[in-house]
Amino acid sequence: MIRVTPAISIDESLMETTFIRASGPGGQNVNKVSTAVQLRFHYARAGLPPDVQRRLLTLAGRRAIAGGFLQIEARRHRTQKQNRDDALDRLLTLLRRAAVAPRKRIPTKPTFSSRLRRLDSKVRRGRLKQSRRGVSNDS
Repeated sequence: MIRVTPAISIDESLMETTFIRASGPGGQNVNKVSTAVQLRFHYARAGLPPDVQRRLLTLAGRRAIAGGFLQIEARRHRTQKQNRDDALDRLLTLLRRAAVAPRKRIPTKPTFSSRLRRLDSKVRRGRLKQSRRGVSNDS
């Protein structure tokens, strides 16, 4: 079990890693060695609370794939171990961010002076537009 937060922990059996060849520069090493990591996490079976799971899907975006999986690719480093650690770290960061409930916004009234500033700027803008109008020939 990997501890994400004090209340949430995930089972390592829900994660599977696949090593793939990394693209980009790197010479012969890139063509021969599969160092990039594809980490798939089965979030649907992880037993996450519904609100955390909803926030996780929102944060994950395109990384959430069909079948209740979350897929993270790591190819920053030259070794499999570093890329595996990087992918796991990114998954845990995502889960920790999803575990934090957003604070509810408390609507407040605008202050009196902010209302006055807003109205003053509207009057100034109106005068500027009025000064751009052409002169009428009504005589």
